[in-house]
Amino acid sequence: MDKQFKTIPITENDSRSLNFLYKNRLGRFFLKGMIQAPLTKLAGVYLNSSFSKSMIKNFIKKNNLQMEDYQKTTYRSFNHFFMREIKPDARPLSETVNLVPAPCDAKVTVYPINEQSIFRVKHSDYNLSELLDSKSLAESWHGGSAVIFRLTPDDYHHYYFIDEGKILEHRDIAGIFHTVQPIATHNEPVFSRNAREVTIIKTKHFGKIAQIEVGALMVGKIKNVKNSGTCQRFEKKGWFEFGGSTVILLFQKDTVTIDPEISQNTKNNQETIVKFGQVVGQAIGEMDE
Repeated sequence: MDKQFKTIPITENDSRSLNFLYKNRLGRFFLKGMIQAPLTKLAGVYLNSSFSKSMIKNFIKKNNLQMEDYQKTTYRSFNHFFMREIKPDARPLSETVNLVPAPCDAKVTVYPINEQSIFRVKHSDYNLSELLDSKSLAESWHGGSAVIFRLTPDDYHHYYFIDEGKILEHRDIAGIFHTVQPIATHNEPVFSRNAREVTIIKTKHFGKIAQIEVGALMVGKIKNVKNSGTCQRFEKKGWFEFGGSTVILLFQKDTVTIDPEISQNTKNNQETIVKFGQVVGQAIGEMDE
């Protein structure tokens, strides 16, 4: 784990529209309506229609997407484009089983989970019991770490299992769709209010982990393809439809060490840029099978 990562600052320099929605009284009034299910469903209908294809060209240009990394196809809608598949050789995958791979493309931060099951994300404290919707379940991660993978529009929006293992539990937690951009994490406890899915997995090399997918403003739909049975390292777990999204990995105490560069970047108020499959940590020792 000696490779130097690229970073971006965790910043409050958000768009004018987000500043209006979260920091203006009138904006917050409109936001209450925007984050409710009927409007998100209506947006989903449009984004799944052929009319939305006109958005694709500008989206590619605005986000400087490297389309040569993706499989060529004719897109039926903007959502079809947003869920585009990566070429197999576009993301090198480490087969060293005791190394922790990133489950997706993302901007990463890492936080310790203290005895009160609270961790800090952009100057805000989040209660782990609320995140998992279970006080007893949250106690399993006392002394562990929370690794937060924030996906942005330029990222590949599919996510994967990080190890061989058995799915012990899966739960859908209803919520409302707030943006996961930094301005929202500063003003609203988005990780406890957004719709999310929690999967508890007994992994072979990293112990019991929780993998949490969090939806976001407008559509932000979570599409998991496997909620039970066994899983394999780099097996696809699911994907996000359009909308900013987040994947959170919870590790128990004394099971893994996250790359110290990522930890230091977080302390320096920076997010670390990673790609799916890139090594972000390693097992402290072999876990019981």
